[in-house]
Amino acid sequence: MSAQWMHAKSPSLADFEILVATAWESLPAEFRELANDVVIRVEEFATTEVLESLGIEDQFELTGLYQGVSLDRQSLSDVAREPEMVFLYRRPILDEWASGEEELGHLVAHVLIHEIGHHFGFSDEDMEAIEELAASEGTGATDA
Repeated sequence: MSAQWMHAKSPSLADFEILVATAWESLPAEFRELANDVVIRVEEFATTEVLESLGIEDQFELTGLYQGVSLDRQSLSDVAREPEMVFLYRRPILDEWASGEEELGHLVAHVLIHEIGHHFGFSDEDMEAIEELAASEGTGATDA
């Protein structure tokens, strides 16, 4: 093991929130404006209740979650509900990052875009196009 890694620590929750904010800023302005009412939270893991409701046994399998009713399914006659929320789960994302296949900033941006995409009811292809646009903005969020 390299000496430089002997005392290395994974990004803290606060560090991770900075990565998420950077990824948010790399998104196209129109996308951010339309998703401005979505609350973004960073947590260590999904709750046991969330994992059970999704039929997930391994807490490391869920990197992010959109909680709400997507815009394509909302109606003006809907009763008041809880705010639309996106959760990014730090430990599962770090676990995936540790596999060495993606840069951490890119992975965080990918999960963020995917979960916000659920808010809009976007397809996977739509989300990939937004991710490519965010990467081309050159802010570094997807290259960190």
